Order: sequence, then structure tokens, then C-alpha cells
Amino acid sequence: NSDRYKLRHAQRSVVRTAVKAVKADIDANDKAKANDSFKKAQKIIDTAAAKKVIHKNAAARTKSRLSKAIKNLG
Repeated sequence: NSDRYKLRHAQRSVVRTAVKAVKADIDANDKAKANDSFKKAQKIIDTAAAKKVIHKNAAARTKSRLSKAIKNLG
């Protein structure tokens, strides 16, 4: 169980880091860089959802919010 926890915890951490990178690019108002990091984050989020590290609806919600924020950039 503890090995499983460590694995899931690490995978969840990778997801959070990817999301933070996209948010940082959005805050910097850099649409091109945000799009690039969003594509990478999308793959990481989808993988985590497939492995049941995060719930599939949480993954969809996160991607939707990031996509919406990027579209609203100037």
C-alpha cells in the first residue's frame, strides 16, 4: 500500500507541476508559450486520469478551465 501511495503521490505531483506551468504562462500573458505548455499538460493529465490517479471528470474540468483561460488571453 505504501508503495502504491508513493507512486500515485509522485504522479499527482507531476500533474500539479504541469498545471502550474500553464498557469504561470497564462499569468505572464504569453499565449504561444501557454499553448505549448498546455499541450504537454494535457497529455500528462489524460495519462493520470487513465491510471486513475485523478478522476476523469477532474481531469476534464482542469483541461477545460486551462483552455478557457488561454482563449481569453489577448
